[in-house]
Amino acid sequence: MRYLSTRGDAPVLEFGDALLTGLAVDGGLYVPERWPSLPRPLSVYRDLPYVDVATDVIWPFVEGTGPGAMTHDELGAVVEAAYTGFRHREVVPLHRLDGGSSTAAEEYVLELHWGPTLAFKDIALQLVGHLFEHELQRRSTTVTIVGATSGDTGSAAIEAVRGREGIQLVMLHPAGRVSDVQRRQMTTVTEANIHNVAVAGTFDDCQDLVKAMFGDRPFRERMRLAAVNSINWARVAAQIVYYVTTAARLEADRRPVSFTVPTGNFGNVLAGHVARRMGTPIERLVLASNRNDIVTRTHRSGVMENRGVEPTTSPAMDIQVSSNFERLLHDYWPGEPAVRGAPVAEAMTEFRATGRLVLPPSVAAAFTAEFDAGAAAEDEVAATIAEVWENDRYLIDPHTAVGVTVGRRLALPGEVMVEMATAHPAKFGDTVARATGVQPELPDHLADLMEREEHFVELPDDLTAIENYVVRTCGG
Repeated sequence: MRYLSTRGDAPVLEFGDALLTGLAVDGGLYVPERWPSLPRPLSVYRDLPYVDVATDVIWPFVEGTGPGAMTHDELGAVVEAAYTGFRHREVVPLHRLDGGSSTAAEEYVLELHWGPTLAFKDIALQLVGHLFEHELQRRSTTVTIVGATSGDTGSAAIEAVRGREGIQLVMLHPAGRVSDVQRRQMTTVTEANIHNVAVAGTFDDCQDLVKAMFGDRPFRERMRLAAVNSINWARVAAQIVYYVTTAARLEADRRPVSFTVPTGNFGNVLAGHVARRMGTPIERLVLASNRNDIVTRTHRSGVMENRGVEPTTSPAMDIQVSSNFERLLHDYWPGEPAVRGAPVAEAMTEFRATGRLVLPPSVAAAFTAEFDAGAAAEDEVAATIAEVWENDRYLIDPHTAVGVTVGRRLALPGEVMVEMATAHPAKFGDTVARATGVQPELPDHLADLMEREEHFVELPDDLTAIENYVVRTCGG
């Protein structure tokens, strides 16, 4: 498998190079040059352990021919190491909701929060951390990872690489725009290779700073920058797996199974799109937005328009620039993959310059045909948290509630609807408590989190200030 940039003006790479490169030098995102098929029929995966399915599904994206390319056995060992620390033997268990108002024949919540930091980002980043370590040891080199987080990516990335040799990590988060639990999961880590920065701005500002550092070629090469945000293809590849395992368990090859996905940076639902491209029988993919509903508006109108970020109780979705949407654009753009780069680059340049992009008719039609979309207002989110507790005695966080709200609204009679539970309710305990009167408890390994000492710096939304900090802190 080889990887090309969505903007068409960067070297074509094999997996190991794409992993360490992250963002392409032309500002684009790496994508596979073709979509592979599932290695085996879906029914085979029904009773296999998660680690075995993950190794099987991810292997076509990893397989290479160059010297030192990872072997299938090496990938299996890395996958097993990544998921050993998860607190549930199934890694991503299903929970059926019986008392709700969904019109679906069956309604499930897919629990993606059993990793060490209680968020779905662990599923990808635990694997990415081990992949980085494997590749860096093979090459006898080091990297500086720079990342941006709206809350969950930061702690998951930090947990994945804390104390690992050859890796320095600088994580940017928007000051005052993440929950106390989210911030403390990042800032209370004491390993010397972890560095946290609170940026005076939004998540989109933090993400722009990361992209600007990658765009500063001398700085990028000097610091040997690498990425763990979902701009890194390995993140998406890891997330494909739970669509496959869930579709297999619910016998999607025999009846319609759909997924509703809380959507911010578009990486999670993009993984579902790729799973479907690989042959996973997914009836519908439903995008669920909070009031920062740029992807839902784009789906309805065919026009992507940045209207600014408004803070909500689901801060990981408070985004107006969904980076992974560029991968979908590239997939839908007319022509062969190798020639789509120039028009996609032009489109993204236009969006950055004007805050507005009219999708080509064929792209808009494909987006509308293959996805459904809806948005949840803040009062609806609170009402759904309360309703699920009242009817099922089951606590959900506000991001999950966005998914449940939209999933129930758009569910069709007779289909199985799976709504993604992207975070543990204790990560947003105050919001959950206001809606239910119940304060969710943190698991034992985080029980003393609010008493731990924090370590972070506050910096302006300024590229020079951020780059100077990276050099001072990480060397170079």
